[in-house]
Amino acid sequence: MEAKNRRVAVLVGCNYPNTSHELHGCINDVLAMRDMLVKRFRFNPKNIELLTDEPGSSSAMLPTGANIKQKLASMIDQAEAGDVLYFHYSGHGTRIPSKKHGHPYHHEEAIVPCDFNLITDLDFRQLVNKLPKGASLTILSDSCHSGGLIDKEKEQIGPSSLVHENDSSLKLTNTPKTIPFESILQHFSSQTNINTTDIGTHLLELFGSEASSRFQLASRDLDLLNQPLRPDEGILLSGCQADETSADMNPNASGGKAYGAFSNAVQMVLKENPGQLSNREVVVKARNMLQTQGIMQHPCLYCSDENANATFLWQHQNSDL
Repeated sequence: MEAKNRRVAVLVGCNYPNTSHELHGCINDVLAMRDMLVKRFRFNPKNIELLTDEPGSSSAMLPTGANIKQKLASMIDQAEAGDVLYFHYSGHGTRIPSKKHGHPYHHEEAIVPCDFNLITDLDFRQLVNKLPKGASLTILSDSCHSGGLIDKEKEQIGPSSLVHENDSSLKLTNTPKTIPFESILQHFSSQTNINTTDIGTHLLELFGSEASSRFQLASRDLDLLNQPLRPDEGILLSGCQADETSADMNPNASGGKAYGAFSNAVQMVLKENPGQLSNREVVVKARNMLQTQGIMQHPCLYCSDENANATFLWQHQNSDL
């Protein structure tokens, strides 16, 4: 049976309004990307889910951990061979201590939904593992520590494949899109009144079965998930390396709109290059653009060798479909 080749997206923008972690450009990022998906990549607006913490948003459309995971799971559960799936996240990221035996970096990456119910690299790995054969999932994460956000995905462009450039000083006002682990731990401790530095204990107390699988699985099961994988159809374009921060630019003083540096760079690259670009080309050009702007972050690409050279958001033909 011929594939339907549906194009489906979940777009999440978290500005954390009226909190000490407030950002300004994240909702603008996903609104701009929604227009880009419709006009350039032929996404049907009905197939684009938008979750933001804009004041007045309904509880069902708030970017909580449970809502984000539900929308992603639904997108993947309904996917068929030939479908192009896209997840764009703009908001805070963080790093948490790793419980995996022999984990080389001692930290794992996570995004921070508006309710702080962390979604970890393990959650994204599990989503990619559920993809039907012939479907692809592209994740663009404009957040701090986003390199490696799909657990064990192969690095194509990252800290070990490209040397750092000499960055010039940053001229625009910006805020790092990161919430330190200690701040998250303090936030949870004040809510649970549990005296422990184990963040999983707090998350399970507050969110129960809606907490990340990373905190629900036993150590033995986590070790099983740490086995080598075959190439898959997960594609991650990260705003920075795992040890870096991503910038939230706020040029409001000059009358401009706030934006995420990486989201904006990708959109500028796409506008300046109307032809098809590979995933590798999008990341390299975005890196170069951020360097020209004097922004000290290095976007990365994680995916299979084949998908590194595949066209960004364009399903390649496969004779097995």
